[in-house]
Amino acid sequence: MAFQPIVDVARRKVIYYEALVRGVNGESAFSILEQVTDDLLYRFDQACRVKAIELASELGMEARLSINFLPNAVYEPEACIQSTLETSRRVGWPTERLNFEITETERVVDRTHLRNIIDSYRRMGFTTSLDDFGNGYANLDLLTDLRPDTLKVDRELVMGCDGNPRRQAILKSLVALARTLGTQLVAEGVETREESRCLLALGISVQQGYFFARPQVGVLASVADEKYD
Repeated sequence: MAFQPIVDVARRKVIYYEALVRGVNGESAFSILEQVTDDLLYRFDQACRVKAIELASELGMEARLSINFLPNAVYEPEACIQSTLETSRRVGWPTERLNFEITETERVVDRTHLRNIIDSYRRMGFTTSLDDFGNGYANLDLLTDLRPDTLKVDRELVMGCDGNPRRQAILKSLVALARTLGTQLVAEGVETREESRCLLALGISVQQGYFFARPQVGVLASVADEKYD
């Protein structure tokens, strides 16, 4: 399990760590997920949640923990969350510091089921994020249906935004939309200082990407003060 920081540039601090699956030899999440068959989805999803919480507690994480989950692995929200709650109690992890990040939305067939999951998590006090917004799958209808607390703007919209007026116009519109909906924006895939500064100027202060730190297995990456300048 690897962790990558999500920072608030304006506040100059790490506010989340996203837990990311890695293989025993450092294989990427994509390569691991390719090997997970549908009949193993539930067990895989549960094991990842438990490991993320255990390791976050062991490492003394003070920021919030964001855990990816596969919607098709959750058959019934209240039942499937039990191992998460039990692990949190066992290691002393505050459940109010858990965020669930919706991934692989393109594979969701039953939109009503996904909405029920999000509504259940919200009632339990968890926050939720919609990943990869703007990549062709996470569209406006999902945003309307799911009403996530956080919207993660895909790298495709972030890449080179400092030199691309069209991307800046789209990002500016997203900022206005997020404010209207009461949703926080997170810019994913920030790789340069110029991109970070442009995003901050547009009103997106919460950012994630290699510019700040790469995901690191079994440790909490720190962010150098100079990255906030």
